[in-house]
Order: sequence, then C-alpha cells, then structure tokens
Amino acid sequence: RYEPTWGSLDARPLPAWFDEAKFGVFIHWGVFSVPSFGSEWFWRAAAGGFWWYWQKEKREPYVKFMEANYPPGFSYEDFGPLFTAELFDPNQWADILKASGAKYVVLTSKHHEGFTLWGSKYSWNWNAVDVGPKRDLVAELAASVRSRTDLRFGLYHSLFEWFNPLFLEDHSNVFKTRRFPSSKSLPELYEIVTKYQPEIIWSDGDGNAPDTYWNSTGFLAWLYNDSPVRDTVVTNDRWGVGSSCTHGGFYTCSDRYNPGHLLPHKWENCMTIDRRSWGYRRDAQLDDYLTIEDLVKQLVETVSCGGNLLMNIGPTRDGRITAIFEERLRQVGAWLKVNGGAIYGTKPWRAQNDSVTPEVWYTFSPKEGTVNAIFLNWPVSGTLELGEPQAKLGETEVKLAGYKELLKWVTLGEKGLVIALPQLTPKEMPCQWGWTLQLTAVN
Repeated sequence: RYEPTWGSLDARPLPAWFDEAKFGVFIHWGVFSVPSFGSEWFWRAAAGGFWWYWQKEKREPYVKFMEANYPPGFSYEDFGPLFTAELFDPNQWADILKASGAKYVVLTSKHHEGFTLWGSKYSWNWNAVDVGPKRDLVAELAASVRSRTDLRFGLYHSLFEWFNPLFLEDHSNVFKTRRFPSSKSLPELYEIVTKYQPEIIWSDGDGNAPDTYWNSTGFLAWLYNDSPVRDTVVTNDRWGVGSSCTHGGFYTCSDRYNPGHLLPHKWENCMTIDRRSWGYRRDAQLDDYLTIEDLVKQLVETVSCGGNLLMNIGPTRDGRITAIFEERLRQVGAWLKVNGGAIYGTKPWRAQNDSVTPEVWYTFSPKEGTVNAIFLNWPVSGTLELGEPQAKLGETEVKLAGYKELLKWVTLGEKGLVIALPQLTPKEMPCQWGWTLQLTAVN
C-alpha cells in the first residue's frame, strides 16, 4: 500500500499502457467556449482566461468586446445558459478521436472558472446538468469513447477556481485555512473517480498553494490504493506549488514542453493545434493553426525523446469539433496508419536524432528489434545518409514503411550508411509529411 507521502507515491511504477500509448487528444470545452474570443496575450493564462482578463484585469480588448456585444451589467455567470451544446454528438466525437490514431483522451471536467461538465453535487447551479446543456457531458463522452473505441478515457480537473469565495478566503488567510479543498475540490475529485473511473487524472491550477493545502498526497494514496482505477490510473505532476516536474506520475513541467533531448522520467508534451489558445476562438486565423507537417514533427520529436504527445482541440459552445480540428486529427491518424510501428510501444534509441542529416529522429521497437529512422524531408538526391546506425553487410535490412521491397544501401563503416530511396510519384508515396525507415540487424 502507498503512504500519503511523495516518497511512497513517487515509487509507484507508471502503468505500462501510458508509455506504450504515445499519443492522446486533449479537449478544452466549457463556459469559456461561449465568448470564444482572444489572442495569445489574453489567453495565455488558460482556456478560461477570458473571465480573468475581462473582470479581474479589465484589459481593454476584453472590456470593449463585452461593451460592443453584450448588455450592461452582463456577468461571466450569464455565459452559463449560453453554453448550449445542442450539436454535441458524443458518438461523432468518439469516431473522430478513433480516426486520429490517439490512444487516450483527456476532457476538461472543470476549468479554473469552476463550471463542471457533470452534475456535481459540489457545484450547485454551476454545472452542465443544471445550467446550459442540461446534460451530463462527461458521462456521455465516456460512454461513447468506451463503446466505440479502444481509447483510454481521462479527465482534466482544475484544483483552484479564480473567483470562488471559499478559495479567495483561504488565499487571504495565506492557505492556513482549508475550506475550499475540503468542501469543493477534493470531494469533486473523489466524485469523478468513483462515478466515471477515468484512467488519467490530469490535475492543474494549484492557485499558488502548496500540495499540503490541497491534500494531494492523501488523495493520490486513495487513488492508488483503494479507488476503482487503482491498477491502471496514471496522474500528472501538477498537485501544488513545487510539485511540477518533481512529483506525481508523468511530468508535464510546463505547457508545450518539448525539451528536444531524452529525459530520465516519463513526460508528456501537452500542446495546442491553435497555437494561441486552448479553448475555441472565433477570431482565429488560418495561420494560427499548426499545419499537419508541424504536428507530425512535434509527435516524432516528442516520442523520440521518451515523451507522449497530448494534442489539444477546442470545441465550440454548441458542441462541434470544427472542420479544421477534425481534419488535423484525421491527418495524424492517416500518417499513423502507415508509421504507427515507429511510434506506438517504442522505446527511445541510443541516439534521438541523426548526427549527419537534420530532421531525422529515431525510435526503437523492442518486439521486432527494429531501429526506426523517421525522416521529415524526402531528399531531392534520392539518397539518405544516416550517421548513427552502423550496418552489417549480409545482415542489415532496410525497409520503407508502407512500401513492399527492400531498399539498397551502402555502409560507411563507423560513419553510418547511405540508403537509396525508391523513385516514387506522389501517388505512389506510402504517406506524406514524414517517412519511416525500418532497420534490422544494425549495431
């Protein structure tokens, strides 16, 4: 049994499925999807930043936006009934998630503004069953994901709430009192685990309070010892000031974390397809969205360095995954159909990227004993030089994922090898945006 101490909790082995999965989809959806307005500068705090920047900091673009579009005296709470989700089809969402090639999904069950997407008895009249959709959105998505896909279902949960009077009171008492966690955030955590059995608890928003204030170790000890998901659940590292990148299951360290080198501890790169925001933005421009080339590059770099990629989309207030998000997810899925062998279930190789040719990243498939060299640019010369793998004459075989015939190669001894790529028309290419060479019997 695990003790409620970091020493004991951090010794728990991370369930193997998480490292094997490599790729998940993050969904930021809530009341903040109603105004759906703002640029990176305003949204940088979080998806719910609208409230903060409009009511707390009174930043000019926000105040002007509200004055121009909403009646005087309109409050953030008034957005609640406008979060309608009338076009939300959880089966359609599940089908898009499946098509993306992701192995897990993480939904924002509650963000910093405190609105819960389930009918929480600890969030009276500020939840999706009492206000707005009048539906249990968490339950509906969980049911569809579990019945239509093999994805693991996870939930994001914000510890603190910007404007909750109990949290503000504890804050003014320098967290010597604990009214908010004991009556609100902890009961909610126990509630979502018991009710929905998520296999990922993605915690966030420590409100500058220590983990002792949140009783994070007490909750995690229960989660790992006695909860219905104790054997399979994974957790992140955001459990109080100072715990990030130090304690918990896998490390997220900071948003869009992509160190570019191997880390000793399992980590995750959580990032957004809309480079400026986590929630949906009506004012987004086309070039605000990462291209499929950008996304494949992020996935390959992250996995080569031992991480998982958690790629975020922001649905609309009426419950749609817009066409551009759907297209990006389906494109990643199409790429993984061909190259998934170099991603899922792999381990980092001794070199993460090539020493001679840029934009070549390596993974290792332990079952097949294959070194995967994923290259992001198809060379004009038709030959690809790799400085890291050392080939053995008569033993080494080189294949291109999605192409039947073996490739010819010449060894450069300790300096690597040169591979002749097949001459293919664009229609004959096994995929776009990045290609995998599978090398067997290399040193």
